[in-house]
Amino acid sequence: MKLVREIFPLAAVLVLASAFCGRASAQGIDPATLLKPTSDSWPMYHGDYSGQRHSHLSQITPANVHELTLAWAFQTGQTTQIKSSPIVAGGILYVSIPDHVWAVDARTGSRVWHYNYPPNEGSHIGNRGVALYKDSVYFATPDNHVVCLNARDGTVRWNVVLADVKEGYWSSVAPLIVRDHVLVGLSGDFDNIPGMLKSLDAETGQVQWTFYSTPSPGTPGSPSGGATGGNMWITGTYDPESNVVFEGTGNPTPVLAAQLRPGDNPWTCSIVALNPDTGKLIWGFQPSPHDTHDWDAVEVPVLVDGAFNGSPRKMLLQASRNGYFFVLDRTNGKSLLTTTFAAVNWSSGVDKDGRPIRNAAKDPARDGRLVSPDEGGATNYRSPSFDARTGLLVVSSRDAYGIYFSKPEHGTVGWGGADYEVFGKAVLRAIDYQTGKIRWNHDLGGGGAAAGVLTTDSGLIFTGDSVRSVMALRTSDGATLWHSAIGHVGNSPITYELDGRQYVIVASDGALFAWALPEKSVEQTRFGSHK
Repeated sequence: MKLVREIFPLAAVLVLASAFCGRASAQGIDPATLLKPTSDSWPMYHGDYSGQRHSHLSQITPANVHELTLAWAFQTGQTTQIKSSPIVAGGILYVSIPDHVWAVDARTGSRVWHYNYPPNEGSHIGNRGVALYKDSVYFATPDNHVVCLNARDGTVRWNVVLADVKEGYWSSVAPLIVRDHVLVGLSGDFDNIPGMLKSLDAETGQVQWTFYSTPSPGTPGSPSGGATGGNMWITGTYDPESNVVFEGTGNPTPVLAAQLRPGDNPWTCSIVALNPDTGKLIWGFQPSPHDTHDWDAVEVPVLVDGAFNGSPRKMLLQASRNGYFFVLDRTNGKSLLTTTFAAVNWSSGVDKDGRPIRNAAKDPARDGRLVSPDEGGATNYRSPSFDARTGLLVVSSRDAYGIYFSKPEHGTVGWGGADYEVFGKAVLRAIDYQTGKIRWNHDLGGGGAAAGVLTTDSGLIFTGDSVRSVMALRTSDGATLWHSAIGHVGNSPITYELDGRQYVIVASDGALFAWALPEKSVEQTRFGSHK
């Protein structure tokens, strides 16, 4: 905690001092950078379209990471935790919380501009981040608006309503830009509402199409069996070569009253492939058919091209909230591998299509059922990272048990039961994508963790643990090489390089911290004399 007390005064000094210096001007982004991000950028939520959250930067290495020092810090001045993944382009970093967006000088941490959305009735559970296209910044608000801001000064260009907040929807997702499409999903668990993903015109905000993961209530002949839900509240991924977007969808509703929605309930708890120009479904795969435990499959669908069982494949990897790891052929959605990566007791095997088979004896009951994972899941919104050099998908996971109850008196809307955590242990896991085997485990301390994962070409992992530290691990074996007790890490780290200096950005509570090597070490590394 001593370091926390020392950092915050330093952050204030850095920000105040930089306010009197010449500041960078926000300019936006060349759309080509979205297809091929440059080393001085982190231009979208996942870093690039693949969702791998991996950087090719290598200035910071296992040999020198212990020298990391605080380069700058930026405090929002808000009590709300930063859950967003910052994006960086043109020397400007953009970060958000519900109702707020800041543009920050990525070299110094000084504020360039601040946008404050008016008070509203939406759920303020969190905000994942913004999107950037040309000279516009796109921001989803808690009450289901998308606001387009001028990247230069944060002024509003347009404001479009996606859905009525009074129906039970809210927004927390970071938009995904695919050419002139701004793709935005919605959230909503407490009312029986269909899941929606909307595409907006980047220039005008006009709705181009809407994909419904479940039909509206009362739709005749629906294969969903009467289920609603399936909201898309984590940013998807995109394959430019095939022009296909991949999205994870959330749980069905009513949430725990599964008897009211017979069948598999497509396309809830699913991975769906969509045409970004039309919103039409290409294929779907269900990690949790007829979900009975609130296990959204919104976890990042990571795109990987490589060998699988000796043959070249275009794959999609997902470590899902239900405790299973999936490898799919992303050209057709067919299963290549299904196996567990955390404690699981709710299934009785895997079917011929690679989908887990639900054991009905573990469904919620009036007298309770002990189920693993618990409602929080074997993983959740915390972004994984894939390192192609090692073939490892590194996942912030949990071994956890909860007791699930069915409570018919709760009615048929929203939650038809309850769940209570019994035990949880947070573990960072490295999954070999070829076999699904766990290469190594790293105990994160405590029962839960909220940080995502970043890997780099130099063989480093950056993440946060459950005891208020940011840390760097060695990718090959998960060994701790550096850590700093900055407070609760609630977002996914990013990295970029400006003026020959690599920065690692991580958030704690309402502050951003930028870590880098000391200037002397940067010079030694640049000229090859660092030992």
